Amino acid sequence: METLATLDDLPRAYVDELTQKNLVPLWPSLREVLPPNKPKPNTQVISWKYKDIRPLLMRAGELTPIEKAERRVLVLSNPGHGLENMRASSVMYLGMQLLLPGEWAPSHRHTPNAVRLIVEGNGAYTSVNGEKCSMERGDLILTPTGMWHEHSHEGESEVVWLDVLDLPLVYYSEASFVEEGKKEKSSNEAKPHVYGPGIVATENFTRNDNHLVKYPVLRYPWADAKKALETIAENSNVEMVQVTYVNPETGDDAQKIIGFSAIMLRPNQELKLRQRSCAMVFHVIEGDVDITIDTVKHDLTVSDTLCTPCFTNVTLTNRLNKPTFVFVADESPFQRKLGLYSERERTDI
Repeated sequence: METLATLDDLPRAYVDELTQKNLVPLWPSLREVLPPNKPKPNTQVISWKYKDIRPLLMRAGELTPIEKAERRVLVLSNPGHGLENMRASSVMYLGMQLLLPGEWAPSHRHTPNAVRLIVEGNGAYTSVNGEKCSMERGDLILTPTGMWHEHSHEGESEVVWLDVLDLPLVYYSEASFVEEGKKEKSSNEAKPHVYGPGIVATENFTRNDNHLVKYPVLRYPWADAKKALETIAENSNVEMVQVTYVNPETGDDAQKIIGFSAIMLRPNQELKLRQRSCAMVFHVIEGDVDITIDTVKHDLTVSDTLCTPCFTNVTLTNRLNKPTFVFVADESPFQRKLGLYSERERTDI
């Protein structure tokens, strides 16, 4: 592509006059906002080790009571966006949240969509619009935009989960805010759901038209997802064993902006992914995995997390003689809505 003129090629007085009138010439910045062939992401490849995070998170529990924190979280920030901006990617926010026995994180609702992937502990639950969602390791719990939610701990050991929000996008849109609520009754029991392969809930021959149709399932137990992955592996020779968390009423992604899935790597399997136009986050639920981004290898174990930008070569290698399970969050639902999502063949060196 031809090199374009820069600001230095223009008379200083002309640039000053443009500035005074709140005008900016496009051509000096055109290659930055429309780079050739592929984006120039600020998102960097970065991994966070849980063994490094956990002691600092427990220390936060000692230093800051829940009443002074509201949500006791250490944010997994990507330096490419500036640590102070608290972004893992341009769309995704990640945070490790701690709830100690007997604590209550007060009820609120906010415009960003959120999910919780439970990392360790038991005895806690999230109440979402009055529905009690137990927290067990590996479970995925939705707290969609505008839904009241709070976290309570009735157990005896620390509970930690990974928060994934579309906060950067909502904040960029100047649409981010929170409303404080009142404490829910802790006696609420989890609501049973009748969903299965080809089966959805119906009342009087009519599908419901309330918020439960939008988000009929708020808790996706890890036991169910793991069983589905193992069933696929046992009964199919597909190279990539993967399940996606979806809305059972519509078949759409569980949430509108960020997509969630889980991958099972067979013993000692190497899996080469196609290049994707979206950033991705990988979190290890069970096992050990090497994740090579282009030519750099990152060794991850249980509860470690990694983020990679768009259009990278991603290779997952199971280091064990038993299956490894990896949770994935990505920006593909958002990009599909804008007609931007694409995939490319790898460009391995």
